[in-house]
Amino acid sequence: MKVILLENIRKIGSIGDVIDVKRGFARNFLISTKKALYASKENIKEVEKIRKELNKNDQEKKKNAKTIYEKINNKSFTTKKLSTENNELYGSVKPTEISKLILEEEKIEIKPSMIQLVKEIKSIGNFKVKIDLHSEIQAEINIKVEAKENIQ
Repeated sequence: MKVILLENIRKIGSIGDVIDVKRGFARNFLISTKKALYASKENIKEVEKIRKELNKNDQEKKKNAKTIYEKINNKSFTTKKLSTENNELYGSVKPTEISKLILEEEKIEIKPSMIQLVKEIKSIGNFKVKIDLHSEIQAEINIKVEAKENIQ
C-alpha cells in the first residue's frame, strides 16, 4: 500500500516521501497516528502545498528534542525494587516506570513508547536505556536498580 509521510520517521522516510508499506502497518500505525496519508493524487498535491509547514513543525519538534536531550543524556536515575537473595527482581522495570522516574526527577514528560530497553531489566545493577526523542535524536540514560530494604 502506498502512503505519503507527513513527518520524518526513522528507517522509513522523510516528509513528503511516497513509500510502499504493508497494509496493516499503514492502517494501524501510520494513518491512525496521522503520520501518513493514503497516496491518492489529491493527497499528493495537498502534501506538496503544506510541505513547508510540515518541515517547520518538524524543525520545532527537533529543537524541543535537542533541549530534552541536553537535560537527560547520560544522566543516571535510581529505582528501588524488591529482590531475591540472588539479586533477581520480583517482576521487572518497565518503560512506564522509567518515564515516571524521569518525570519525578527532571520534570520532563517522556512517553513510555519512546523508551527502548537495550535488554530487559530483571535484576539489580546498572542498565543503559535509549530514548527516541526525534527521528534524528536519541538520548541514552542509565537506570540503577537497587534492592529495597526488607521490612521484618
